[in-house]
Amino acid sequence: MPVPANVAAPARGLLRDEAFRTLRSAIVDGTLAPGERLVDAELCAWLGVSRTPVREAIARLEQIGLVRTRPGSSTLVTPLDVRAVVEAQTVAATLHGLAAREAVPHVEPRHLADLTAANGEFADALDRRDADAAVRADDAFHRVLVDLCANRVLAGVLDDVTPLLRRMELARFDSLAGRASVTQHRRIVRLARAGDAEGAAAAVRDNWLTLQPVLD
Repeated sequence: MPVPANVAAPARGLLRDEAFRTLRSAIVDGTLAPGERLVDAELCAWLGVSRTPVREAIARLEQIGLVRTRPGSSTLVTPLDVRAVVEAQTVAATLHGLAAREAVPHVEPRHLADLTAANGEFADALDRRDADAAVRADDAFHRVLVDLCANRVLAGVLDDVTPLLRRMELARFDSLAGRASVTQHRRIVRLARAGDAEGAAAAVRDNWLTLQPVLD
C-alpha cells in the first residue's frame, strides 16, 4: 500500500532512531507491504525528517533483513521469507530460554503478576482475533523475563530478530494456532513460581518454537 500521508512526524531528537522504529513497525504490521518500493522523498515527507536519518534507518533495516537495497536503483521491503524466519526463530528460542534461566532465580511476586496479566491480555486478544494486540501482549509476557535477566547483548539481538517473526505471525495470523501459547505461558509462570530455572528455560524455548504451524 502507499506510504501513509496522515501520520504525525516523530519528535525531533534522535531522528535516526525514531525513523528506524517507525519504519520497522510499519514493515512488521504490513503498512509497508512485502515487495513495496521505498522512495526516500516519500519517507522523508511521511516521517518529517531529512534524507540522512532515513538512509541511516534504511541501512539498519537492511542489516536485520527487513529491506533490500539495490545500489543506484531502489529499496524494497523484503518479501516474506520462511527460511529467514525459521533461522530467526531458532535464535529467538535459544536466547529467550537463556533469559528465562538467568531471570527465574530473581523472580518476585510482582514479576509473576506481570506475566499472568500479560498472558490474560494475550488470551483476550486471541478471543477477539486481534492480531496486533495479541503480538503486543505476547511481547509483554516475554519482556518480563528478558528485562529481569538484564543482559543487554541478549536483548539487543532479540530486538533485531523478533521483528522477522512478528511480521510473519501478523501476515498469517490464526487465533487457533495461538491457543497453545496461552497454556504454555501458564506453565512458564508455574515453573518460574517454583524457582525451576531449567524447566522454565525449556518451556520458553518450546513456546518460541510453536510458530511452526504459521510457517507451514
